[in-house]
Amino acid sequence: GVLLFERNRNEVTITPIGERVIEQAILAIEEANRVKEIAKQGNNQLAGPLKLGVIYSVGPYLLPEIIPILRNTAPEMPLIVEENITSNLETQLRNGVIDVAIIALPFDISGIKTLPLYEEEFVVVVPSGHEWAKRSAVDAIELADEKILLLNSGHCFSNQVLQACPKLSEKGEVLQGNSLDTIRNMVASNLGLTVLPASATISRYENPLIKVIPFKKPIPTRKIALAWRKSFGREQAIEVLGEAIRQLEMFAKGLL
Repeated sequence: GVLLFERNRNEVTITPIGERVIEQAILAIEEANRVKEIAKQGNNQLAGPLKLGVIYSVGPYLLPEIIPILRNTAPEMPLIVEENITSNLETQLRNGVIDVAIIALPFDISGIKTLPLYEEEFVVVVPSGHEWAKRSAVDAIELADEKILLLNSGHCFSNQVLQACPKLSEKGEVLQGNSLDTIRNMVASNLGLTVLPASATISRYENPLIKVIPFKKPIPTRKIALAWRKSFGREQAIEVLGEAIRQLEMFAKGLL
């Protein structure tokens, strides 16, 4: 007897009462599925796939490091991976499409728990022939005078870079790419400079055509965390995933 959706010629929108009904329905479905999971797994929360969401600027660099660890610690828990931007992962997490997400903080969402994992520094990447290539450090404010390559709008990492150097959006020339690896290759081709998370510059990504330079203090950073619904019933799976990430030496200095 209540209106859940409002329709017009161009779109369908959810009414306020509709949002409440849908939210409660999702909880009811999840609790019902939880009963099935308990019955299926017995006492083993590490049995069965884990649906993992991860932001684009983390997935390619973190997953190859943690999957070998998880194969040992949780061999019956394969990962179903969804790479996406933060806003889409938030929706998928709330709607139960994914179980847990690896995101950058802040991530203050009602009904969602977070576990901070590590703090990661940003670095500057320049072509090997650039005048900065022999420098030991770069001030964030200097980026405003350069041609900078960033991820497309909507990626939280681009927003974090712009927050670290506000003048960049005021007067700098900013070009966009679809992935950090694509941007790194464009830098190697001498198109411009970029800012990457330190995990995207470890030894396996070394390229003689580019040079990685640290920032001067205060060094821009981001905090990476796990996020999951408070109603999610596999807390042990969350713990094992978090512990796998904490074991990585590449993040040892930044563990939270």
